[in-house]
Amino acid sequence: MDTPPPAPGARVLVVDDDRTVAEVVTGYLDRAGYEVEHAEDGPTALERAAAHRPDLVVLDLMLPGMDGLEVCRRLRERGPVPVIMLTARGDEDDRILGLEIGADDYVTKPFSPRELVLRVESVLRRSQASAPAPRPAPLLRAAGLTVDPAARRATKNGAELALTVREFDLLTFFLRHPGRAFGREELMREVWGWDFGDLSTVTVHVRRLRGKVEDDPAAPRLVQTVWGVGYRLEAEPQSGATPNSAPAPEPVPDAAHGESSPRP
Repeated sequence: MDTPPPAPGARVLVVDDDRTVAEVVTGYLDRAGYEVEHAEDGPTALERAAAHRPDLVVLDLMLPGMDGLEVCRRLRERGPVPVIMLTARGDEDDRILGLEIGADDYVTKPFSPRELVLRVESVLRRSQASAPAPRPAPLLRAAGLTVDPAARRATKNGAELALTVREFDLLTFFLRHPGRAFGREELMREVWGWDFGDLSTVTVHVRRLRGKVEDDPAAPRLVQTVWGVGYRLEAEPQSGATPNSAPAPEPVPDAAHGESSPRP
C-alpha cells in the first residue's frame, strides 16, 4: 500500500544519555529534514514532550533514574505517540516488554544510523496514513466490534476500546479481510509498511489486541491462530466451542531463520 513520505519538519525527540550516540542520531535525523530535540534523561524527556508533543520519540532503554520502559509507559498514558526504542542486543525480554507497553519498533545497538532514519520514516508514514480520511469511510463491524476508520474509533459492544495506533491499524486490517489467513511477514508489510523487521513485533501486537477485543484472551475466538500460516479474523466465532478445547499454539520466530515454531 503506497503511503506519502513523512511531512517535512516532523518533530522527533531523541532520548539518550550517551552524548556520542545522541549526536550521531540527531545529526542524521536533522540532515533527513526532521526537527530534532534531545533529552538526556526520562524526566527531561517527559517535560519536553508535555511542553511540545513530538511526532515521534527515539527512546533509549537504559536511562539514568527512570528507564526507557517507564518513560514509554508514561508517554502512552498521555496519549498516542509513535516510539522507537534503542536497546542492547541481549535485552530480548525488555524489547518484548517495550512492544507490549506501546513501543512501535526497536533498533538494537550497535545500529546503522541510516537504518534508524529508515525506521523513523516508516513509522511516521504509517502514523500519517492513519489520519482521518477526507471522505467518510464505511464502518467496519464484526462480532460486536465496530470500527470507524475515519474517526479512529473502535468499540466493543458499545464500549470504547483504548487501542494504540498500531493495534487500531491491525484490527482495521483484519476487519477489512475477514476469514482470510495472513502470515506475520504479510501483516508486517501491510500493516506496518515494513519489508524487514523482527516478526515477534507482530506476535506481541496480536497478543495485545486479543487482550482488548476477546472475551477470553487465553482462548481467543475472534483473532485466531492459523497453525503454519499466521492469524485470521473469524467474523462469526463458533458458539459451539467447548470450554476445555485448547487454543492453537502461538507462532514464535525462529531466531536463526525468522520462521515460526510452536510456543511450548
